[in-house]
Formats: sequence, C-alpha cells, structure tokens
Amino acid sequence: MAESNTRELILSEARACFARQGFDGTSLNDIAAGVGIRRPSLMHYFPSKEAIYRQILLEALADWGYRIDNIGADDAQAGDTDAADGTESSGWDRVDRVIEASFEFFKNNPEIVRLVRREALTDASPLEFDLGTALRPFFERAVVFFSNEMDAGVFRRHDPEHLVLTGYGALLTYFSDSKMLNGLIDTDPYSPEALAARFDHIKSFIRAALEPAK
Repeated sequence: MAESNTRELILSEARACFARQGFDGTSLNDIAAGVGIRRPSLMHYFPSKEAIYRQILLEALADWGYRIDNIGADDAQAGDTDAADGTESSGWDRVDRVIEASFEFFKNNPEIVRLVRREALTDASPLEFDLGTALRPFFERAVVFFSNEMDAGVFRRHDPEHLVLTGYGALLTYFSDSKMLNGLIDTDPYSPEALAARFDHIKSFIRAALEPAK
C-alpha cells in the first residue's frame, strides 16, 4: 500500500468515525481497524488521535478557503474586464456563486458538516485553535461585502452580520440535522431532486430578502 494512499485512507476512515462516534468515542484502534492496518502502523503517519482530527479540519478549512478565494479572484478579474468594456460586475453574481460553492461543499462533505456541528457545541475541543476564530476572516469579508452592496443600493438594508449568520444557518443545518429532517418529512431530503429544490429555494429566499424595496 503506497504511503500517500495509506495516509488518505486513515484520514477518510477517521472522518467517518469522528462524524459517527465523536472524538471521544473514537479510538486509534477503531481507525486502524477500518483501514485494515495495525495501530503501530497508523502511528507511523500520525502521532496521536488529536493530530488526525486537526489534520482533517485543517484540510477542510483549506478546501473551503480555496473555493471562496477563487470566487473573489474571479470577481476581481471580472471587474477588470467590466471596467474595460464599461459594464459593472453584479453583486448578485457573487452571492449566487458563494451560495452554490457553500451548498456543494456541505453536500459533498457530510462528515465535515457533522464535525463542525460538534465543534460548535463543545467546550473542550481537541483542536489547537478555535474554529470560529479560524472562520472569522471569511465572516468579516462577507459582512464588508454586504455592507458595501447595501450602501450602493444594490441590496436591501439589513444588519449584515445577522444576514451572514442567517445564511450560514440555512445552509449548514439542512445537512447537519439529517436525522431530524428524516423524521420531519416523508421524502428523502438528500435525493437529487430534493437537493436541487433546496438549493433553488435558498437562492430564491436570499434574493427575495435582498431585493431593494420598490
């Protein structure tokens, strides 16, 4: 088994175990057994359970940051192009793309969603950093963006911090509260049709909230 492949298998199995059983409910033996290796072999790659957990969330943050930063870079490039041809880049485009990137990230990473939810509810995290503090730069950038667009009259006036928190909740809880959703509705909330309908609803809901009053 190749070194890099074994490392990825360890992280993949650990994500599943931590999401299903929590950090305290998961042992190194559980992870090793799921991969099909012995505990000493696992510790060749990671010195502790805490190190595995931190690596999983650090990689998730890096993935998230890459997706959001790419939207910002694309907007900057579009702004240069728009300035050259006399048109203006739309704040609506950025909102739609951030919603889509967020929805896809949560949809494709259900285990990370559960880990983030657990982190938000615990007072004793094995992380060496605070997850909220790590996410704060993204939050502050979003607040500034909405404030600027509201000042320009593109979006209806709201408290931008509460707006961002509301959007975060609408996106995350649909994927984190799967057990409750399955009890609330009769259809599969994660079928392709249901996910497409949810995505369209969130975009329409946020657009309706942000449309300037006429």
